[in-house]
Amino acid sequence: FWHPKGGRIRNIIETFWKDIHIRQGYELVYSPHIANVDLWKQSGHFEFYADGMFDQMDVEGVQYQIKPMNCPFHVLMYKNSPRSYRNLPLRWAELGTVYRYERSGTLSGLFRVRGFTQDDAHVFCLPDQVSDEIFNILNLTEDILSKFGFKDYEIFLSTRPEKSIGDDKYWDISTNGLIEALDRKGWKYSINEGDGAFYGPKIDLKIKDALGRKWQCSTVQCDFNLPNRFELEYIAKDGTKQRPVMIHRAIFGSVERFFGILVENYAGEFPLWLAPEQLRLLPINDDVVPYCEKVAAAMKLKGIRCEVDSSAERVQKKIRNSEIQKIPLTAVVGPAEAEGNSLAMRARFVGDLGSMPLDEVTAKILSAVETNTAFGSL
Repeated sequence: FWHPKGGRIRNIIETFWKDIHIRQGYELVYSPHIANVDLWKQSGHFEFYADGMFDQMDVEGVQYQIKPMNCPFHVLMYKNSPRSYRNLPLRWAELGTVYRYERSGTLSGLFRVRGFTQDDAHVFCLPDQVSDEIFNILNLTEDILSKFGFKDYEIFLSTRPEKSIGDDKYWDISTNGLIEALDRKGWKYSINEGDGAFYGPKIDLKIKDALGRKWQCSTVQCDFNLPNRFELEYIAKDGTKQRPVMIHRAIFGSVERFFGILVENYAGEFPLWLAPEQLRLLPINDDVVPYCEKVAAAMKLKGIRCEVDSSAERVQKKIRNSEIQKIPLTAVVGPAEAEGNSLAMRARFVGDLGSMPLDEVTAKILSAVETNTAFGSL
């Protein structure tokens, strides 16, 4: 369940994710939640991933499967139209909710659930574009994670597992493409022998939080299997039909898990740009409540998440409540502020910042959000 404040943060995260992907040349796509089980049989998931899938459902005598993955749907989208080498690479991204069977004893809050939203993307490219595309994905991963303050990573290259499919030739091409991209990026990495996906090798990235704890997040996987199974094609420069390479990748891993990591990392002290409530107005009496409500409405029109504490509590109690709830900014509002169109600002961990004109407060909050400035930067 995503309650209002969690819902606000999720919306901020997802909006940021969508915007940066569009800027990086991705198209946003959406796919169904269920499909004929034959799709999962053709993809290989039914054979190799059955233990992690829910049971099928009967729909008018046909077996349907709730999706554990988004990738077969993206494959069908690719297959929907003829493709030329001139069209590639295609970069498709989806915040797609998937459903995986987990035993009750393995469930753990936001970190391991049965239904979650992957920040999924698939790149369809030419074989000689693999290294560049993976390199670009690694750069995008760094840009996204650093926005949330994660800059210390552990990188693992996972190779072919015992239970796998595909020719050695394709596994070698995929593995070499991942290695080349990592070397170009300059990231040090360790080898996880036999820990790749059943359809291809992968790069796994663990982030370190403020307490030095490591969390598995991002993954990049190179795949020749699905293009072969679904007979994906593009018309090459010489007019022949060739197979594209498919790259799977997720940066958060899942929105739910990443949100849990953020809560742990920040200990609830969300930075100003991400805080569900950025500014709380504390009227000292009922006479100034209308001014506070007017200010809050104006702030919201500017995209600032502002609320009014119009409770009957004393001002000191309101300040205390705001501190306990870890609101980054508060403003005590009395007759002087209402008459002067100003706010008496307070920043968490800093204290009183003095009275400021309303326009100045608005501009400084927007600037702090834009530059991801620490609390108290006003």
